[in-house]
Amino acid sequence: MMTRILSNDFPRSRVLAALLIALLLVLALLPFIFPGVKALNVAAKILVFIVLVASFDLLLGYTGIVSFAHTMFFGIGAYGVAIAATRMGAGWAAIGVGVAGALALSFVLALAVGLFSLRVRAIFFSMITLAVAAAFQTLASQLSDITGGEDGLTFKMPELLSPSFELSETPFMGVSLDGRLICYYLLFVTSLVLLLAMLRIVNSPFGRVLQAIRENEFRAEAIGYRVVVYRTTSAILSALFATLAGAMLAIWLRYNGPDTSLSFEIMVDVLLIVVIGGMGTIYDSAIGAGIFVVAQSYLQDLLKLGSDAVSGLPWLSALLSPDRWLLWLGLLFVLSVYYFPTGVVGRLRAIGARAK
Repeated sequence: MMTRILSNDFPRSRVLAALLIALLLVLALLPFIFPGVKALNVAAKILVFIVLVASFDLLLGYTGIVSFAHTMFFGIGAYGVAIAATRMGAGWAAIGVGVAGALALSFVLALAVGLFSLRVRAIFFSMITLAVAAAFQTLASQLSDITGGEDGLTFKMPELLSPSFELSETPFMGVSLDGRLICYYLLFVTSLVLLLAMLRIVNSPFGRVLQAIRENEFRAEAIGYRVVVYRTTSAILSALFATLAGAMLAIWLRYNGPDTSLSFEIMVDVLLIVVIGGMGTIYDSAIGAGIFVVAQSYLQDLLKLGSDAVSGLPWLSALLSPDRWLLWLGLLFVLSVYYFPTGVVGRLRAIGARAK
């Protein structure tokens, strides 16, 4: 109903609609369904990645721009909150200043990269963004007085979001109503609002022009659209949403460092999630992030159970060793691409269209 009101973009598949509703309910009720620190951390990571991947899909899936600088904006958001909280102390003002400053810096950098690079061919633009992202990561590692260097920054959040804060001394359904729970639901609401905002953007006239540019840039230019302006605007919007995702991560972890938000591994994860979910849908961020993060977090545990279950067969037990979880994760990715070449969302929508 919310997607209909804000974007009129239906899932166009009953199975996809059921998956989205199930994911929404699980994330909304997870602290009470699966109590525990690990489950809550996994759910929070899913919420952060939903926003980050959706912002990247806005750039890649709808405009056809391949940028490797996306984690730079993600890191700017995280560092903005971290630096402000370290300098100003635990308070809502620090979060506000940090987010505002990060958004302003991301806007300037995205505008500069867009104006100077989007006129070149796709491969050269990708290389330029990769170089910029690498330079920014190096800069963050070396400016120890500001960013904490390789050690990063540990800081405090407002008391309401602190794990030591207790809303009630009496647990509700066996779950403590503390600041950690409040922080999780802050992330949940923020993620939902930002996802719906991006759905609204891609289904507006502006979003239709972006898709036209993706399909045929020269035709879009010929009928009067200023391609550079639209592509630059798309790059800026994508960067701003990625910055907000970084701020969400910093608020949850109360720590940030180069490997936490600027690592190239995060960029690889984003690319994998986009491919698994299906580019150019926005819904792919929710489905893909849910599948990937859960697999990444619990695959080792599942392999350990499997290895113990077949301990009588040494070769099979060794194959299912938890140490080989990356091998199995890669195999699952290959299988997902083979059976879902257009992503999970694309495949489900195609099945739904054939059924009609």
